[in-house]
Amino acid sequence: MNQPISLLLCALGGEGGGVLTEWLVETARHAGYPVQATSIPGVAQRTGATTYYLEVFPTPQSELNGLRPVLGLYPMPGRLDALVSSELLETARQLSLGHASRERTLVLSSTARTLTTMEKMQLGDGRRDTAQLAQLVAAHSHAHHLIDMAELTRQAGTVVSAVLLGCIAASGLLPMKREDYEHVIGGEGSMAQASLRGFALGFEAVHAQRQQARYIDQVLSASPTPSAPVASAAQAAPALPTEVEARFPTTLHELIALACARLTEYQNAAYAQRYLERLHTVLEAERASDPQGRRGWAVTREMARWLALWMAFDDIVRVADLKSSATRWQRVLGEVKAKDADLLKLHDHFKPGVPEFAALLPQRLAQRLLAWDRRRALAGKTPWALPLKIGTHTVSGMLALRLLGRLKWLRPHGSRFVTEQALIDEWLQAVTRQTTRHWDSGFEIAQCGRLIKGYGSTNERGKDNLLHVVRHLATAPHFNDDTARAAAIAAARQAALTDDAGQALDKTLAQHGAPARPLKAQPIRWVRRPAMKNKST
Repeated sequence: MNQPISLLLCALGGEGGGVLTEWLVETARHAGYPVQATSIPGVAQRTGATTYYLEVFPTPQSELNGLRPVLGLYPMPGRLDALVSSELLETARQLSLGHASRERTLVLSSTARTLTTMEKMQLGDGRRDTAQLAQLVAAHSHAHHLIDMAELTRQAGTVVSAVLLGCIAASGLLPMKREDYEHVIGGEGSMAQASLRGFALGFEAVHAQRQQARYIDQVLSASPTPSAPVASAAQAAPALPTEVEARFPTTLHELIALACARLTEYQNAAYAQRYLERLHTVLEAERASDPQGRRGWAVTREMARWLALWMAFDDIVRVADLKSSATRWQRVLGEVKAKDADLLKLHDHFKPGVPEFAALLPQRLAQRLLAWDRRRALAGKTPWALPLKIGTHTVSGMLALRLLGRLKWLRPHGSRFVTEQALIDEWLQAVTRQTTRHWDSGFEIAQCGRLIKGYGSTNERGKDNLLHVVRHLATAPHFNDDTARAAAIAAARQAALTDDAGQALDKTLAQHGAPARPLKAQPIRWVRRPAMKNKST
């Protein structure tokens, strides 16, 4: 007895899951097959996610002699024929609900990721392991196709639902033909043509995988790779001057080239040269402890990365420069898919406070301005800030951002620049000193550079944590064994990346004989209780 073919379609908000369902329903009806679809609103980790359940009876209506099959409204655990998803973690989430089975279910999923809020909130690298998610798909499916549908969507200039439809058509699960799908999508408009391009790319991607007998082994042995080659960032890095290449090992050239290009854009060539001088001191220290470079110059490599990121710290000049760049405008045009005849308005919202303005002032003036803001806070007032709404699409708005972005020359004279350089030098000295003495300790301190990230209070907290580790573990005299010192630094770094409150870090510091981080004073605000009105009985 023929049974309906069941599909569960999973899409994040705004990805066209409803359109995909309508396409499938119309295609089945056009081909003469009984079909039924239902939608189930839900909540995913990032945005609203609606699942769409579809059943198609594989016998044409013309052959049923007037009978009508009874189709289900909701997927039954273990009886799903296909699970289709536009995001890999969402695929794993649906698998955890028990819909799919290894004996029956075909999984069609994109390898693209839309990071969850919890992944973004982690101080360390909170991203889920893509390879583990792919292995989860392989373990809970009868067959599967993992494709970078986001890349195919970008190539076609459409939405991911068109690519998903092509993948479903090429899977051979449903009895409809390719021309049936194309008939439903087809049209003369530009959107229809883009959808057809996306459909064709998805169809060819799955068709190519089906022709390869080894595709399951490829997914199990390695994480999925993008369908289209993407140039690596290192390939775009400019070549280093000959004299710079001669000073550093060949394995570091690409990373150093990227760092120099970033710092030259951030400030100027002299600032990039300052970076090279700092990095060379680390290399000399590492050569003292590992002359043959048997450990791959790992300390210098770590410092090459984190030092460049710290030296290019974010400030209002940097933000204005990025917001007004031509590449950013082109990226926005691509994201909203604006056409030549479309009118695009782009507003940027800023709220710089006293610390942002004080950062560009000399030390003495900056301290006076910050003291004034602290007095306001102690008096129960909120910190001063200047809300701004700038129309980047206007001449005046773009000029304002460009003028602010041109203030790079003022940055070295500002109080924050001086403070940041002093903190960088303190960290750099600890790395070079410990690397010369004990390679493992120097390597662990170098990796502490990953604590510096973000902006505002997050950035300040990261610097405080790093400097506390440097002052009370890296240079502390109470360690008789350098191996124990290296282990303590590694444990403190991992603890600092565990939670932003710092409780794990304080506990780890105490375990290794170091003092906890000092408490920061917070103003107490007294609020007058509103007078109670007399109520007559």
